[in-house]
Amino acid sequence: MPRQPERRRDHQPAHGRARPSAPRRVAARWPFRPTVRYSRQVTQALRTETVGGVIMLVAAVVALVWANTPWAASYADLQKYGFSPHWLHIGHMDVQHWASSALLAVFFFIAGLELREELTHGELRNARDAALPVIAATAGVVAPALIFLLVSAGEPGAARGWAVPTATDIAFALAVLAVTFTACPAPLRAFLLTLAVVDDLIAIAIIAVFYTDALEWGPLLLGVALIAGYGLLQSRNVRSPWVYVPLAVLAWYCVQRSGIHATVAGVAMGMLTSPHETPDERPTNAERADHVLRPFSAGFCVPVFAFLSAGVALSGSALGAVFGDRVALGVIAGLVIGKFVGVLGGAWAAVRLGLATLGEELHWREIAGVAMLAGVGFTVSLLIGGLAYTDPSQFERVTTAVLIASVLASAAATVVFRRRVRQRARLD
Repeated sequence: MPRQPERRRDHQPAHGRARPSAPRRVAARWPFRPTVRYSRQVTQALRTETVGGVIMLVAAVVALVWANTPWAASYADLQKYGFSPHWLHIGHMDVQHWASSALLAVFFFIAGLELREELTHGELRNARDAALPVIAATAGVVAPALIFLLVSAGEPGAARGWAVPTATDIAFALAVLAVTFTACPAPLRAFLLTLAVVDDLIAIAIIAVFYTDALEWGPLLLGVALIAGYGLLQSRNVRSPWVYVPLAVLAWYCVQRSGIHATVAGVAMGMLTSPHETPDERPTNAERADHVLRPFSAGFCVPVFAFLSAGVALSGSALGAVFGDRVALGVIAGLVIGKFVGVLGGAWAAVRLGLATLGEELHWREIAGVAMLAGVGFTVSLLIGGLAYTDPSQFERVTTAVLIASVLASAAATVVFRRRVRQRARLD
């Protein structure tokens, strides 16, 4: 899940001059000033990772409750409510598809911004410093996929979902880390953040390569041309959103029509958004885009997707079907066991082979806690699950498996981190 890059400047007027405050009599005549102030406080809160994770969790819980009440049929009707004008020529799209294709494109645009930020100013700008989380993230994709294939071997069509347990939901993971490890050292948090950025990049590559069934070359080439035009304007420091918004919408539409999942367009344009400083020290294009879109992504896009995806039946028979389905068991094993083995094993191998170093403030027990936390899969796991399994009953079992695995991974990481908090307290 995208997170707030650490190198953010406060958005001040040009040349650093503060705007003069309004006279008191004007403030008294403006009855909506408290509402404006509160809305600003809300949007500022939405720029933090933990708040976005909590909102997404609440949306998922509401969906779960609704789907397990006598009104469950109305929830299913909402999910499948279709609206896609024929003149768009993008086929039938219901509310759930719009959430995964359009709203998550904004989510992945933010992920692209963060990846560019890391490559330009962050942990990924130096290959030696980035080696530990990059190798750990890569191993944390391979190991869950192998475990999933091993557990689900022999099930018809099961192999199509090999990528479901490979993704980490950074919003949930950071929320758990913030609550359970209050004394978290900065290098450990940076390790988790960089791990998540690389994880998102690999997930996008997997979606583009393995979950595209058929291509329409005309819309694809036009979409590529529009994305290239977006990048050219960014390189020339064009700043007007009136240019970029129509261009981005058209690029999304063309990629969607081409058969490639439209979130790929989002991450591509995010990576092409300029992070370079301006001579007058105004916010960069990347900072402006992040400032505007992050609250929208955290407060609306991702929660709506979570709400429309997480509503599954949790009755005894439904849970029995999950634990009797080797595909669902493969998802649980991949997230809970595979992520832990892959992330921790990858980091250990990188240090032992001399490919990376363990920082002075990092300890293996804390790395193990992050490896457990990497098994919290939600947003991207559900997205890939929907692409891999078109059968509604199978997708529901996979969704339930992702939720179960996320709870188990969070609980295991919480035990590790709380123990580390007590150990640090005794040492102090």
